[in-house]
Formats: sequence, C-alpha cells, structure tokens
Amino acid sequence: MDYIAAHGIRFTRAYTPNPVCSPARVSLITGRFASSFSDSDGNVVRENRGSMRIPEISEEVKNTTIAAFLKQAGYHLIYGGKEHLPKSMTPTALGFTDLTDDERFGLAQEAANYIKSTDEKPYFMMVSLINPHDICYMAIRDFSDPENPLLKQGKTELATLDWALEYPEGVTEEDFFDKYCPTAPVNLEPQHGEPNAINHMLTQRDFKIGAREGYTEKDWRKHRWAYCRLTERVDGQIQMILDALKQSGNENNTLVLFSSDHGDMDGAHRLEHKTTFYEESANIPFLAMWRGRIPEGKVDTLHLVSSGLDLLPTLCDFAGVKGMSDPRGMSLRPLMEGKEVKWRTTLGVESEIGWMVVDQDKHKYIKYDAAGIEERLHDLNKDPYEKTHFTDHPGYQEKLTFLRSELDESWFPDR
Repeated sequence: MDYIAAHGIRFTRAYTPNPVCSPARVSLITGRFASSFSDSDGNVVRENRGSMRIPEISEEVKNTTIAAFLKQAGYHLIYGGKEHLPKSMTPTALGFTDLTDDERFGLAQEAANYIKSTDEKPYFMMVSLINPHDICYMAIRDFSDPENPLLKQGKTELATLDWALEYPEGVTEEDFFDKYCPTAPVNLEPQHGEPNAINHMLTQRDFKIGAREGYTEKDWRKHRWAYCRLTERVDGQIQMILDALKQSGNENNTLVLFSSDHGDMDGAHRLEHKTTFYEESANIPFLAMWRGRIPEGKVDTLHLVSSGLDLLPTLCDFAGVKGMSDPRGMSLRPLMEGKEVKWRTTLGVESEIGWMVVDQDKHKYIKYDAAGIEERLHDLNKDPYEKTHFTDHPGYQEKLTFLRSELDESWFPDR
C-alpha cells in the first residue's frame, strides 16, 4: 500500500457510499447508491440482507455498470475473490471471467500469474482480497452463541484470526502490552450525546453489545493488534500483485487503484464492525498509481471522493468511453493528473441507521432514523475523533441548516 501511495495519489477524504459490505459493493459495480434498488419484497435497500435480495436488474442498469462500459471499450474483464453481491450483479452475470473464489494468498497468486502471462490486452481486473475483514470474528467468537453458523463455517477466518492474535515469539504478556501492542484509541469511550440509533444497532447482534459491555481496555488493544496484523497480511498479498506487474513490464502501462468497501470501528467508541457514520467506519482508503501519468507522492486532503459513485466515471474516463450512471458521480482523472477542476463541496453517505452529508470544510451532518429521528452535527476540525457533537451549539446553526438542506435536496431527496 505504501508503494502505491509513494508512487501515486492518496485521497484522505474518500467515503464509502454505505459503510457495510454488500450495499457498498453494489454501488462500486453500478455507480449508484444501493438505495437506488429495492429488494424482492419491494423495500429500499440500505443494508446487507436487502442488497443480497435485489432481483433481476433493468436493462438500463445492465448497460451502465462498470462491466458494460469497459466491455464497450474493448477490455477483457477478470474478477477474483470476495463478491457478496446479489445474483443479478455477480461478476459472472455481468460478463467477468472468474479468476478464483479464493480471497487470500491463492487469489493474489492467481492474479499475479494472470498479470505475468496474459496475452489479453487491454484487461480490467478486480482483485477482492478479504482482509483485514477476519477481525470481525473476534467479537463473534467471544460473545455469540457457539452454534452461530458463522463460527461453524469460518474455520479459515478463525485460524487466520488466531494467527493475528499471537504475541511475538518470546515476548511476555507484560512486554507485549508495554512495547508492542497498540494503545487504546483516544476515542475509546462512547460519544458524548451518542444517538439512540447506535444502541439500537448494537442490540440487533449479541456480539456487538457483548463487545461494548464486555471488552476491557486490554481486550480492545488486542483487537487493534490483530487488526494491524491482518492489514499486514493483506499488504503482503498486494505486494505479490505489484511485483507481478513490475515483472510483466507493464507497470508504466497500467492504472492501479486501491480502495475498500468500508472500515472497522476497531475500538473507537467501544465499537467493532461497521455500519456507523463515524470516520473509522465510513472514511476509507482511496489510492491511485500510474507510473509516468499520475504525479507521485501526492496527498489530496481537500476533494470529497465517493468510492461508489466516482469509480465508474473515473475508469471510463481513463478507458476512453463516456460512462454515466448516477449523474452525481465524477471522474477523478483530472485530480489524479494534477489538473484544476470544479469539484463537489458536499457528499452523501447512507446506512441502515440513517443518512449523512459531509462537506469540504470537514463538517458532518447526520440524520439517524433507526430509533426515531435524531440529528447530529460534527466538526472534524475541532473534534477529529468525534467525541462530542455540535448540533445545538449556537455558532453552528447556519452550517446545520445548510447541510440539512443538502441532505434533503441534493443527496437523498427521495428517501
């Protein structure tokens, strides 16, 4: 990951369209919010279960996915790894060649082999590596019913987690916590004025409420240790792919993008897993590298990026076709190439617990609906760890009114 950042651009203000797996992936593939679709019962999609039950998609959607546009541009389509998509949007259904269902080293090796040996040019490859997602099994194992199907099916995940939780060889527990283990996050405690929607979310799953109420500070630190180790593991898999690209002789011919579907709370506010609008969950990595085309070592801290809305028009721009699905999506190519361009000043994010709008000045407005309507305004300049909120502060009423109107009129008018 550091190699991509050092030889390309990193956007620090990139957000997932929805901080949970399947809705985010629907958005990555289609360039639309998951709430653009309804499930088989006619309910608007905002969560995992509903997004996996999106029925057959329209011809308009089929013709405006990433796959459709890049096939139009003459690209051979390759997909490997985690899918977590409804049947109507699986890579195979959309015309990708299935590289492998492995999500780990096997995927990295298959991707590397393809890159070094393929005669298919040009090609577009999506490599969907799983980790550090295995961290979710820590709380599931610690607080779920032992008969939870996830535990019975997740032998590989649990074995990988056990590897990640191991102390360095020869290190005592005292030295581990003193010299090796990450500290607890500075925002370990629940947010002052935390919305009821968070507790509602926690009580939907036994392991979520179990972790908040049962983990000690040392437990959260071990969680963070394992998360770092799992990130370290996937970083090695990414290195295998980048090494293959260099060995193929096509590094200067290839656009490399790195992102994620969502983050993990990793102890912030005594939370783990995802779904929330906190930065740990909703703010994601977004990096791009094209040696000789994208200036190296640039960090963009200003422009708001939506991985779900912007990936499609960006890829189409580089591929030489005009690609459009949600008209609010924007091509990142000018920003990547260091050009001046008029850019959005706000960005919307949705979740099963509500909606959010962030602005270029690092304010966030959230309207929760999971436990009644609740509003929160955050200022990441004054409170980057979201320990409190400024909803009722007299100095923020103009900002609150503006962002409320942006959510209602620009981002989610049909919610």
